[in-house]
Amino acid sequence: MELPASTARHPDLDWSQVRETLLMLALAVSQIEMSMRESDGSVEVLSNSFTSMVGQVKMIEKTVAALPDMTEMTDAKTTIIGSCTTVSEMMHSAIIAFQFYDKLTQRLNHVTTSLGALADLVNDQRRLYNPYEWLGMQEKIKSRYTMEEERLMFEAIMQGKTVKQALAIYVQALEDRKQKSVDNGGGGEDDIELF
Repeated sequence: MELPASTARHPDLDWSQVRETLLMLALAVSQIEMSMRESDGSVEVLSNSFTSMVGQVKMIEKTVAALPDMTEMTDAKTTIIGSCTTVSEMMHSAIIAFQFYDKLTQRLNHVTTSLGALADLVNDQRRLYNPYEWLGMQEKIKSRYTMEEERLMFEAIMQGKTVKQALAIYVQALEDRKQKSVDNGGGGEDDIELF
């Protein structure tokens, strides 16, 4: 029969702050993973609903446009077509919000993977005190970033900057990219980078 590991609740001579750290990392990963799973279903339902609504609005708009042009119907047709356009624009905004959710989910996935890699490294006594193992883990984490702004934030943290300073670097780089996009004729705020 295996004895339970020593914990802060029941410490013995085998108690270790490393084991406590691993438990807390496992808890953080579990909470993030559960949050993502629970929200994925809701977002999928919303996404499917908006996709169907876009098709329905286009069908309504097309049907109304095909109605004969009669004086007494012209105002009604114009109003319906205008309403369809407004609803389509609102759905476009919602779809952009779903794209931001996708970006959030991917970032949280990066976090859980990184925390898992950290836990594995800390738990392996052969790797724990080897700087090359730490460097390898850090480079693997950095290689998963798809945005330059994320890589800049990573580098700032690795250089010893505070979280606040690293976030300021990230925000500034993101604003610079948006401004460059606007200067080059892009849309700026509405441009979405999909991974």
